[in-house]
Amino acid sequence: MATIVAEPTGRPVVREPHELSFIRKYIFSSDHKVIGIQFLFLSLFFLLAGGLLAMMIRWQLAWPGQPMPLGSLFPETMAPDGIMLPEFYNSLVTMHGTFMIFFAVMLLLVGVFANYLIPLQIGAPDMAFPRINMASFWVAVPAGLIALASFLVEGGAAGAGWTSYAPLSAMPEASGVSLGQQMWIVSLVLLGLSSILGSTNYITTVINMRAPGMTWMRLPLTVWALFITAILALLSMPVLTGAMIMLLFDQTIGTHFFLPAEGGQPLLWQHLFWFFGHPEVYILILPAMGFTSEILANGSRKPVFGYHAMVGALVSIAVLGFMVWGHHMFQSGMNPLLATSFMVSTMVIAVPSAIKTFNWMGTMWRGNLHFHTPMLFAIGFVMLFVIGGLSGIFMASAPFDIFIHDTYFIVAHIHYVLFGGALFGIFAAIYYWFPKMFGRMMNEKLGKVHFALTFLFFNLVFFPMHTQGLAGMMRRLYQTTGYEHLEGLQWTHVLITISAFGLFLSGMLFAVNFAWSLFRGPKAPANPWNATTLEWQTPSPPMHGNWEEVPVVYHGPHEYSHPDVADKDWLAQNERPDVVSPARP
Repeated sequence: MATIVAEPTGRPVVREPHELSFIRKYIFSSDHKVIGIQFLFLSLFFLLAGGLLAMMIRWQLAWPGQPMPLGSLFPETMAPDGIMLPEFYNSLVTMHGTFMIFFAVMLLLVGVFANYLIPLQIGAPDMAFPRINMASFWVAVPAGLIALASFLVEGGAAGAGWTSYAPLSAMPEASGVSLGQQMWIVSLVLLGLSSILGSTNYITTVINMRAPGMTWMRLPLTVWALFITAILALLSMPVLTGAMIMLLFDQTIGTHFFLPAEGGQPLLWQHLFWFFGHPEVYILILPAMGFTSEILANGSRKPVFGYHAMVGALVSIAVLGFMVWGHHMFQSGMNPLLATSFMVSTMVIAVPSAIKTFNWMGTMWRGNLHFHTPMLFAIGFVMLFVIGGLSGIFMASAPFDIFIHDTYFIVAHIHYVLFGGALFGIFAAIYYWFPKMFGRMMNEKLGKVHFALTFLFFNLVFFPMHTQGLAGMMRRLYQTTGYEHLEGLQWTHVLITISAFGLFLSGMLFAVNFAWSLFRGPKAPANPWNATTLEWQTPSPPMHGNWEEVPVVYHGPHEYSHPDVADKDWLAQNERPDVVSPARP
């Protein structure tokens, strides 16, 4: 039977029993912690899949005309001599972007950590709608599997680019749009439904289920970032989902939303896609900003510098993120006056990002720095995000953007933001909250080697792409052979590819560390990082319902200094009643 726990406010909290079958407890679970871990394993699998696709892309660019290793596994996509066909290369580029953006980074940032951390950090026993939460995961599973299965159907996977611009993607007769392209659309429609379900849950939980004393200005910045991200997703994902359904109708039942020969508007697709696409950039970076803020404060043994300014910057980025989508369309022939408005708003959005960067520097300034693995990845996030942000300011200028449009300069920029930014933040968060999730510590030495190799190879892969773009190297180009102005760049493709293989192998080091620590890692102390947020006041891993008694919060984590000690057992030996206290009768 369910148990009822009374909060100090008098509101009853009903907890479901935890004596459940294996399938109900670990497979079709409604516990937010189990669902977060399910998202973790699913998204890491798609991160691996996206990485493998990237390795195939890099092989073709470095050694065009050479048979690809293991090419015999894809006989229909290879020429008789084992050389990759251009059509398959287009599918690789399309699906690499799709897996990395939608099924790896987005699910890792939001699906994993919003599920796992929000109730723990606000003092709630679970999500507001546990069964809807379970449905958000089980809708995402077939979405990813359908996208993966599209490689196996006749005609291959989608090949119109991850942006799937019309009319190319809407004309099956002229462009050879295959079943794989339609499966791509269905998979993203399902993923959009999953995101909408999850976002509704996260927003409701933060608004209605905060523990007594957990005011808005006491929320950890991680919760603020995830809450704002959920709002962005809830407002933008329905736009993409509707556009995808319209595109599918153009392909299958003869509508003409995006077909100009029949009176449709190809630019309508661009407006709908980028109205989603630019908020999506912040969906993929805001949670990492929240993780970084919390981890830098912990590693510096100081409260985060300028908490209220950080919250304001997060809100400002979210608002401005809906006003700048047109900077992706400077080449579309828009009115120069309209282009100027998008250019100015894009430059303005750099201001809150700069505020956050200076606040991170202020947090570390004169701190008692502890360079544990999460701290190293958080610092790496700041460094690489700044590089990606600076190139973004260049691209905000319409004249310069027209020059580097659809070149490798854009590829470099997006990877500095979404790999150097988002994935470094993800690695920091996994190392930091792994003890809370699994009750074990990841290996610190392997973690630091993983950071060093990832940082080195990442820059060797993506920084030279800026130069390639300025030299005129077009993105989605199958090979440089036949382009006189690009033939002198071939050695850079070889360098980038060799470095990319090193980057992939450094990821395998992380996988080994993760798998080994999952079963053989040392038992985690109650609070291994001497952290001051609410989730570390529960056992690791937390019990069903998270709390024996509902906590009461008296101060936020930014309202006092971290214990300036090296002893990891300090917090266990010296309880801080000003942080959190059990509910009083």
